[in-house]
Amino acid sequence: MPERKPRLEGKVAIVTGAGSRGEGVGNGKATAILFAREGAKVLLVDLEIDRAEETLAEITAEGGVASTFQADVTQDEDCRALVKAAVERYGRLDILDNNVGNSHRETVTEIEPETWDSLMDLNLKSMMLTSRHAIPRMVETGGGSIVNIASIAGVRASKSMAYTASKAGVIGLTIAMAADHGRQGIRVNAIAPGAVYTPMVAWRLSDEMRAHRKNTTMLGIEGTSWDVGWAAVYLASDESRWVTGSVLTVDGGATMRSPHAYRDED
Repeated sequence: MPERKPRLEGKVAIVTGAGSRGEGVGNGKATAILFAREGAKVLLVDLEIDRAEETLAEITAEGGVASTFQADVTQDEDCRALVKAAVERYGRLDILDNNVGNSHRETVTEIEPETWDSLMDLNLKSMMLTSRHAIPRMVETGGGSIVNIASIAGVRASKSMAYTASKAGVIGLTIAMAADHGRQGIRVNAIAPGAVYTPMVAWRLSDEMRAHRKNTTMLGIEGTSWDVGWAAVYLASDESRWVTGSVLTVDGGATMRSPHAYRDED
């Protein structure tokens, strides 16, 4: 059997939020590492450049090609600059993985307007800003793939009202961009992760809480950032050439599970 060709060979990718917030591997870091393993040249974007440098070290240790770029993706000029950097360093742009996000747990009667605005800027506006600069560069070389990281919170209630609203917005943005730019060769899809175990949430989860999260899934196993990363590889690759405007749920079946119809088989 011939050796498999890397799925992203010859492609250039940007991953925002490419560093992890603590020990372990977050969604952006996993995605960046997998992109590089699959042959892409990757621009690792993060506000905290030290985090991106840690991802870079892992990629280069494996023989991959990547570099870092410090940016605040809530700022239009930073987004313009990061896209320019990718094209200048690697000659083109084929993939944009919008991975930055955060959450707050206030209700509408508790949240301050400034906190709401900040979360919407980070979780939703940032994806619009990076995309508005990336799309023209992708069009120049025949098209590309944009992957927006949403959440199952975008399709059902969560403990964070603002997070739910922002992730629902990400799904709407994804569908609208797919419609607007499909004839230009731009595919736009979203990934809706479930309760994956990442450095962003690890600090607040006890063993009991992790077990509960695991048992809310149909598969009865815990998801990781690598599950999200492999989904991004598929959507970034030519294997998904006829897929756009879609939301790929990566949650072990949690959103399809009814607490009234199923019980744990322990």
